[in-house]
Amino acid sequence: MNLPILITGGTGTLGSHVVPLLRDAGPKVRVLSRRRHEFDDGVEGLTGDLATGEGVDEAVDGVGTIVHLAGSSKGDDLKSRTLVDAATRAGRPHLVYISVVGADRVPVVSRADRAMFGYFAAKLASEEIIAGSGLPWTTLRATQFHDLAFATVEQMAKLPLIPVPPGVRFQPVDAGEVAARLVELSLAEPAGLVRDIAGPRVYEMKDLIRSYLEATGKRRLLVPVRLPGKAAHAMRDGANLAPDRAVGKRTWEEFLAERLS
Repeated sequence: MNLPILITGGTGTLGSHVVPLLRDAGPKVRVLSRRRHEFDDGVEGLTGDLATGEGVDEAVDGVGTIVHLAGSSKGDDLKSRTLVDAATRAGRPHLVYISVVGADRVPVVSRADRAMFGYFAAKLASEEIIAGSGLPWTTLRATQFHDLAFATVEQMAKLPLIPVPPGVRFQPVDAGEVAARLVELSLAEPAGLVRDIAGPRVYEMKDLIRSYLEATGKRRLLVPVRLPGKAAHAMRDGANLAPDRAVGKRTWEEFLAERLS
């Protein structure tokens, strides 16, 4: 039986790639979002809120798979709990979750850590809820998307002096490539924690910023500012990287050139 697939966060950066790919793959697709959205080609848009639970039971009713893409650095675990509880009441759908490389290696223990790196703790908490739910599940960890790196350096470039944490590196990956992998996983059998997906190259933060400044013709002074705390130390040690899983093809330079063209 070809049961529908529900996508949370289907209007976000990753979801905007996942939705059409899943639709073209054949199954009926539902998208749950807090605001009403109209979709083309038979994709069903549903309104609901994972923070309050409103509309979630209706959204998961009768689905065979849930692709959970909605998330934030605050309250992510509570939203995942709401989704898991609703999915459990609805039966045993396959729950596919997108997490982040380093979720289990970046220790977020202090207030300063939470302010800067709370995203990692939120993702790990959701991973644990899903793995312990009793539902069939699959979790994919990805490095940061090109889109996030771009938004970060774009904001930083608005400052006359740009503070740069020395030693912090990133391995940006293309959101479309992550989406394609998620679609494969959502159409397959539950697999638990699968191998990471990461971009093709590792960059220091200063190099991402400089490449953006050069591409936009801006001149800024970069000032090294060392970040305190255990999470920052883990980042300098490369806890957010997966060099052995550099399976992405699209580079930061290619993304940057296309975004700014």
